[in-house]
Amino acid sequence: MKKTNTDQKSDGHSATPFAQTYFHGTKSDLKVGEFIEVGFNSNYGQRKNAKYVFLSATLDVAIWGAELAFGEERERIYLVEPTGPIEDDPDLTDKKFPGNPTKSFRSTNPFKIVGEVIN
Repeated sequence: MKKTNTDQKSDGHSATPFAQTYFHGTKSDLKVGEFIEVGFNSNYGQRKNAKYVFLSATLDVAIWGAELAFGEERERIYLVEPTGPIEDDPDLTDKKFPGNPTKSFRSTNPFKIVGEVIN
C-alpha cells in the first residue's frame, strides 16, 4: 500500500507526500498526467487483455520490465503514483521470490504518470 507522511516536522515544514517512489517499465510512449490502466493488451507473454497493471519500487525491476515489454519502440521508465490499493505481484512474490525482494506490485486501479526517468 502506498504510504504518505503528512506529519509536521519539528521545523514546521510538512514531510514530502512521496514517501515511496514507484516505477513502471514499458515501451509505450506516454505523457506525464496520463494514466496506465487495465483493459488493454498486456505488454508481455500472449498479450491478453490485462487484468492488472504492474509497478515496482525498484528501478532495476522497472528496467527489466521495459526490456521484456512487447514492441520495437525504445524502453521507457515512468514514475507512477497509484490511485488505489496495490498488492504484491504473486507471480514473482509467491512463485519465484518469497518475501517480495523485487518490490513488485500490481493493482486493478490506474497509475498516474508523474514523471519519466531519462538517461
